[in-house]
Amino acid sequence: MNRVVRAATIGALVLSPVALSACSAGQIAQTATQDRDIRGGQADLGDIHLRTATTAYPQTGSYTEGGDARLLVAIANSGDADDELTEISGEGFESVEIVDPTATEEAPTGFVVPAGQNVYVGEGGPTVTLVGLTEELTPAQSLEVTFTFRDAGEVTLPVLVGTPALDLPRGEGFDFHEGEE
Repeated sequence: MNRVVRAATIGALVLSPVALSACSAGQIAQTATQDRDIRGGQADLGDIHLRTATTAYPQTGSYTEGGDARLLVAIANSGDADDELTEISGEGFESVEIVDPTATEEAPTGFVVPAGQNVYVGEGGPTVTLVGLTEELTPAQSLEVTFTFRDAGEVTLPVLVGTPALDLPRGEGFDFHEGEE
């Protein structure tokens, strides 16, 4: 009897990895092609990679028509040569104002994205303001913005209106069952 139990245990241990491997996702899994959750638009254009394209959170809760919105985006250059952002355009705003602290000209129309480096627009690097919004914008809405690079070309991506970094206080909740007995 002892041999039978021992043989059954060894058999179960030997065969369990084979049986359990059938539970794996395999090579064609839904999760194999899903991107991680990213706040903001993203795009790849050759060696240029744009990530988390958003506007700053509007302090009053929304951007008003005719107002300005500050653009936030990370631009990475994975290539061996510098590239230059030459233009930002799109619908939903009248013009773009770029301030580059490293620029030699007073009103630059773009800025250099050095080879092998990242440029964080709005955070210690150049600042970009979308001037003259053509409609009111609230968090989670988006604008289609086109970025044009000297060598990489152009790419259009959605730029989301930013959400608050901190939880905001909420009003009193609504009681859907009020008056029911």
